[in-house]
Amino acid sequence: MATPDPIRAYAAVTAAYWAFMLSDGALRMLVLLHFNGLGFSPLQLAWLFLLYELAGIVTNLGAGWLAARFGLAATLHAGLALQIAALGALAQLDPAWTIPASVAFVMAVQGVSGVAKDLAKMSSKSAVKLLAPAAEGGLFRWVALLTGSKNAVKGAGFFLGAALLALAGFTAAVWTMAAILALILTAVLLFLPAGLPGRMKAAETWSGWRSRDPRVNRLSLARLFLFGARDVWFVVGIPVYFQSVLSDGTAEGRREAFFLVGGFMALWIIAYGAVQAAAPRLLGARTRPEAGIRRSAVLWAGLLPPIPLALALAALLAGEPSPWLTAVLVAGLLLFGFVFAVNSSVHSYLILAFGSADRITRDVGFYYMANAAGRLAGTLLSGLSYQWGGLPLCLATAGAMAGASWLAARRLLPQD
Repeated sequence: MATPDPIRAYAAVTAAYWAFMLSDGALRMLVLLHFNGLGFSPLQLAWLFLLYELAGIVTNLGAGWLAARFGLAATLHAGLALQIAALGALAQLDPAWTIPASVAFVMAVQGVSGVAKDLAKMSSKSAVKLLAPAAEGGLFRWVALLTGSKNAVKGAGFFLGAALLALAGFTAAVWTMAAILALILTAVLLFLPAGLPGRMKAAETWSGWRSRDPRVNRLSLARLFLFGARDVWFVVGIPVYFQSVLSDGTAEGRREAFFLVGGFMALWIIAYGAVQAAAPRLLGARTRPEAGIRRSAVLWAGLLPPIPLALALAALLAGEPSPWLTAVLVAGLLLFGFVFAVNSSVHSYLILAFGSADRITRDVGFYYMANAAGRLAGTLLSGLSYQWGGLPLCLATAGAMAGASWLAARRLLPQD
C-alpha cells in the first residue's frame, strides 16, 4: 500500500478530529444544561457522564489493538459513525419518562459517545507519531498543534451546544449535529488518503496491550490525576454554580444563563487550546532534549495545586455567591487553564516520545485509558463534592488531585 503524503494525511486527520470534537463539546453542554434545567441534582448530572468516561477506559484498552490490527483509518471512521448513532439515539429521549429512566437512557447513549470519542482520539494522536518529522522538535509541534486546535474547536462546540439549546431546543439541536457529522464522515471516507499507517505485525496478539516502558506507566498515572483535577470542577460544579448565579428562574433568564455559562466554558476551552498549541515555543522545545522536557513536566505540575486550593479558600470565606467571588473564580479558573494546558501539552508530547513506533497505538491507548479513568473519577467526585460541600469542597478536591499528579510526575525526572 502506498505511503500517504504526511502533510495531506495530517490535515485530513486533523479535520476529522476537529469535526468530532465540535460535536463532542456541543453534546456535553447540551446534556448538562438541558438536564440541569429539568431539576436534576448535581449527583444525578454526574451520573449522566459516568458511563461516557467508563466507556473511555474500556475503549482505550482495546482501541490500540484494534487500530494496530485494522489500521488507524478504520478506527477513525468507526469513531465518527458511532457518534452519529449516539446523537440519533439521544434525539429519541421522551420528556415524559421518569428521572431514573431518563438517567439510564442518557447514560447508555453517553457510553456509546465515549467509545466514539476515544476511538477518534487514539487514531488521531497515533497518526501524528507516525507522520510527524523527527527533526527540530517536529513531534512536539505537530502534536501540540493538533491538540491545541482540537480544544479550541471543542470550546466552540460548548458555545454551539448552549446556543442551539437556547434557540432551537434539545431535539432539534441533536439532529442538527448528527446531520453535520454525517456530512463530515462522508467527506472523510472520500478524501482521507489511502495508506494511513498503524497496522501491527501479524504475529502480535491482544496480550501485547500493556506497556513495557515504566515511563509510560508513570506518565499515565500523572495524567490520571491531572484530568481528574480538572473534571472535579469542570463537569458539574462550576457550570451548575454559574447557572444558579446567572439565572433568575424565568424562561428568559434561563436562556441568558445558557449563553453565559456556555460562553465561559467555551472561552476556557479555546484559551486552553491556544496555550497548548503555543507550549512548544513557551518551553523552547525546538532545542531542548527530552530530559529537559521531563523536568518541565514536573515544574509545571507543581504550579497547578495552589490555584484550586486558593479558589476553594475564597469560596469558603465568601460563604454566599457574590459578584466579587464570581470575578475571582473566572480569573482563577483561567489561570488554572493556562497552567493545566502546559501540563497537558507536555504530557501529549512525552507519551509519543516515549512510545515506540511499532507499539504506539497500544501505548497511546493505555495512556488514554488512564486519562479516561481520571475523568471518570473527576466526574463522580464533581457531583459528590458539590452536593456534599458546595463549591469549596469541589475546588479543594481539585487541588488534592492536582497535588497527586505532581507527586506522580516527579517520578518522570531523568536519573542523572
